[in-house]
Amino acid sequence: MSGIAIVLSTAGSEGEASRIARTLVERRLAACVSVVPGVSSIYRWQGALRTEAEWLLVVKTRRDRFDQVRAAIRELHSYEVPEIVMLDIADGDAAYLGWIDASLTDAG
Repeated sequence: MSGIAIVLSTAGSEGEASRIARTLVERRLAACVSVVPGVSSIYRWQGALRTEAEWLLVVKTRRDRFDQVRAAIRELHSYEVPEIVMLDIADGDAAYLGWIDASLTDAG
């Protein structure tokens, strides 16, 4: 395993998605966060079927930062129960994975 992970989350507005993404990168919890507009989510909430426009956050990070990423998303998010799921990256381009790892190293 590479130790690199992708965390997925969604946000209810472009502004919220951008704020979460920027904060994660500023805090060195993510090397990069891709914000994908135009996501249509269909889900059940409090007994009702809902359809909402959302922005998908694709967070590139390390597995050992997941707890901090999760805490930051919860802190910054407007949803009562935000989506926060981690997917392990089994393998990938060595240079790209190395860049992610180096980007998360605290500046001395």
